[in-house]
Amino acid sequence: MSDLFLVIDEGTTSTRAMLFSPDGNCVASHQLELTQHYPAAGLVEHDAAEIWDRTVQVTRHVIAAAGGPGRIAAIGITNQRETIVFWDKTTGEPLAPAIVWQDRRTAADCRALKEAGHEASVQAKTGLLLDPYFSGSKIGWAMRHWPQLKEAGDRLAVGTIESWLVWKLTAHDNRGGVHITDATNASRTALMAIGSGHWDDGLIDLFGAPRHALPEIVDCAGQFGVTTIFGGSIPICGLAGDQQAATIGQSCLNPGETKATFGTGAFILTQAGLIPPVSHNRLLSTVAWQLNGRRAYALEGSVFVAGSLIKWLRDSVGLIGTAAETEALARSVGDSGGVYLVPALSGLGAPWWEPEARGSLTGMSFATTRAHIVRAALEAMAHQAHDLKSAFAADGVDWATLRIDGGMVANNWMAQDMADILGIGVERPQFAETTALGAAMLAGVGCGHFADLQDASTMRGAIERFEPSIEGAARAARLSGWKSAVASVIAAAHQ
Repeated sequence: MSDLFLVIDEGTTSTRAMLFSPDGNCVASHQLELTQHYPAAGLVEHDAAEIWDRTVQVTRHVIAAAGGPGRIAAIGITNQRETIVFWDKTTGEPLAPAIVWQDRRTAADCRALKEAGHEASVQAKTGLLLDPYFSGSKIGWAMRHWPQLKEAGDRLAVGTIESWLVWKLTAHDNRGGVHITDATNASRTALMAIGSGHWDDGLIDLFGAPRHALPEIVDCAGQFGVTTIFGGSIPICGLAGDQQAATIGQSCLNPGETKATFGTGAFILTQAGLIPPVSHNRLLSTVAWQLNGRRAYALEGSVFVAGSLIKWLRDSVGLIGTAAETEALARSVGDSGGVYLVPALSGLGAPWWEPEARGSLTGMSFATTRAHIVRAALEAMAHQAHDLKSAFAADGVDWATLRIDGGMVANNWMAQDMADILGIGVERPQFAETTALGAAMLAGVGCGHFADLQDASTMRGAIERFEPSIEGAARAARLSGWKSAVASVIAAAHQ
């Protein structure tokens, strides 16, 4: 009996397969880390072949745990957005490294386009800003600097991670795969017109992207193809970028409902309904989902460094042995001792958009301990969220509550600090991996098990709530120090 939804959750630092029952219970999971490549300062790459290989490994593992492919009703895929893959349609092999969303190699290109006056038109068409974060400038850079891509001619395929995975899953018997991308991922390339849902020739020309190599834009739920590589036929029925999937998994289905995912980065989306929102405070308009050709939209604030900061403290600095240590260390001191950590390790995202900013650690004295520094790192999560809350409020979309998820929010101290600094209630679902859950919900809709997303929202389980518990003066003092620290970082970036 086919009664399980298989989710491929391909993130920045790992790829994972998870099995869900229709009631939202995760019945199996397997995860493998991905290698991060940093060829130079500001450059971040992945090996697309490794992504595929490890995706196959984790998927085989959970299919075996399910009892075979016959138990799987549908596959849902969710992925790190903006990361771009280049491959050969004939061989199915990558032609170049995948350029990761964190990569800043096109900062000068984006600055030149801004100075030439293109940002207003780009924002009007796409809902995005001119920043190296988005895929369009990455594609243009690759076409100029990697000759093998032009040499490939009509054999070249370009796509975000879900596009790469669908191609590989559906390619068999020496036949090419299905070359598609869903509307949420397409909306992050800066090549799609957000209102029409189609590739825009003017944007394609502006960034120098190869029109013939781009995938077809499709819905987020439906019948997208069948994979047979796991010993049986399993339909692929759900596709969404990770932040949109988390928005669905948190059941933010009505205008005004807001979620924040704290993974490698931190991404806050507020559901905006059927009309693309317009930001005057450097937030992003994006597609929340597309079903039956109709798009729902969201307003988004993107923070580039969140969980990756803790990973950096562990792996590069050696300040902690495990991420789990951070909660006890934060609780071991009454405050950060005046220490502020601005985690601009790959630039500052919204609402600042300073790609050349670099991180800073300030306010230290001989009294500073590693506990103070770790606490400052965790405090930075609430500080960055507060900057975004102010921008959302200025755009007329303030948050009444915030639904949080992602790997970091298992930390109870951080969840409470978020409520304290934002001054609002914070909800955390008992099952925090809502990105995968959202992909499972889409797969369920796509294969016909659920009538719509509202029907699928029964998969979301119980929640825990954190309420503000500090005085306004203490909150104001924290935020004042943070504001000064950020201002210093921005000033240094402009020198």
